[in-house]
Amino acid sequence: MKVVVPKALSKAGKNYLSEHDFELIEAPDDKQETILKVGKDADGIVLMTDPFDNQTLTKFTNLKIIARHGVGFDNVDEKFAGEHGVYVTITPMANASTVAETTIAEILDLSKNLTKISDEMRQGNFAYKLDHMGFDLSHKKIGVMGYGRIGRQVAEKANALGMDVLIFDPFVKETKIGKLVDRDILISQSDVITLHLAVTDQTIHGFGKRELEMMKKSASLINLGRGALVDEQALIDALKTKQINRAALDVFDEEPLPLTSEFYKLDNVLLTPHIASNTKECMERMAVDSASEVVRVLSGEKPKWAVNKIK
Repeated sequence: MKVVVPKALSKAGKNYLSEHDFELIEAPDDKQETILKVGKDADGIVLMTDPFDNQTLTKFTNLKIIARHGVGFDNVDEKFAGEHGVYVTITPMANASTVAETTIAEILDLSKNLTKISDEMRQGNFAYKLDHMGFDLSHKKIGVMGYGRIGRQVAEKANALGMDVLIFDPFVKETKIGKLVDRDILISQSDVITLHLAVTDQTIHGFGKRELEMMKKSASLINLGRGALVDEQALIDALKTKQINRAALDVFDEEPLPLTSEFYKLDNVLLTPHIASNTKECMERMAVDSASEVVRVLSGEKPKWAVNKIK
């Protein structure tokens, strides 16, 4: 059986598939048209974050599984795939700790203005720090929106830094850390808000003008979840007018973020190119976990981490 894998897939994942006697087809990039071109007769696909639409899916004659390399699956229509006999799986156990660590790292960077001060220092502007002071995290309120595996670990780490943790998640009824509050209370009271929600019809661009106007002017917004969670133009406007203090963004509506984006012109936003899970260890875990789902399905077993049912 044939499996299309990204060229950038960790060697550990490729080895796992080869050891189980699958033929690997390496796609030079992650675009759906490239995957189709090199592996139209593939039985399985390991998919990164690029869009994979329904029209493309129907062109694969033997496809039985799309194994997402990560936890988000908004780039593929899982219901449509299920109706066409294709499992969509994720790797929920692989990246939670890494993404939580990166979230805290970006919050720390933002709170002390580290990256911008370092950039200015390299240009000889040693006085920049005097007019661009950071803020303490201790005793500040952090609002964690979405309390799944990642959100829980972010809350634990923030709590260890002495932050007061507020949590919003409509599906969570109790917590050992912090306090469960409703959405508007979290937004209006938090000094730092970090987004870890799934992308659904209810959450797409759900953090927009109304929410930004509710935030404290001294507050910061962190998004390492999905770009679709935030209304980008509303956030750009809020950062321009200092409606909110700062933002740190690792995900965007369009990736890579076009160099024409207004975000690049702002000095109160930290931008990173979707690096939340970008560690050697995490990439190996995601590669092996996605590969193992391919092996299960193509061996006639049920996957562990399917997000759909097949008909």
